[in-house]
Order: sequence, then structure tokens, then C-alpha cells
Amino acid sequence: MAIYPFILLKSKALKVDKVLINHERIHFRQQLELLILPFYLLYLLMYLVNLMRYKNHYLAYFNIPFEKEAYAFDEDLSYLVHRKAFAWVSFSRKKP
Repeated sequence: MAIYPFILLKSKALKVDKVLINHERIHFRQQLELLILPFYLLYLLMYLVNLMRYKNHYLAYFNIPFEKEAYAFDEDLSYLVHRKAFAWVSFSRKKP
């Protein structure tokens, strides 16, 4: 979990998981472009709206645009080098 400026991991062994760390760094970038606090408010709002829509935690979580972007590019370790600002917005228009 990324809570700027920290990445919280379930175990020390995950520190070497490059895909997981990249996923969380993508969230850092999202948090920074929204000035941190608004990111968390928007994330929670999107989750709650999705929860009402899908009535399922996993569908609600995986359909948050921030998560869609992070999962789509977490294996691309150079993604943050060429990522455009507010790239997550385009994921809000994509269907599950």
C-alpha cells in the first residue's frame, strides 16, 4: 500500500518485488499530481460508488481508475519515465 511517502508491505521479502514496487510508485505519482489528500478522498469516493454499482468489494476495487492504471502498467518498469500527467483519467472511461 502506498501512503505518500511510504510503501507499506506485508513482509520484508516483498521489498524485492519490482512489479509490486512499481505499482505503488505509480500510486505515488497519482497522489502527487492530486496533491495527496484529494487523491485519498477521490479514491474513497470512487470505491464507494463502485461498491454501490457492483455490490462486490473486488469489482469495486479493481474498477477504480487509479488501480486500473497501476495494474495496467505495473510490469512496465519504465512506465513512469514516459507517463503523462493525469494518465489515470483515461482509465475512468474504460469499461471493466
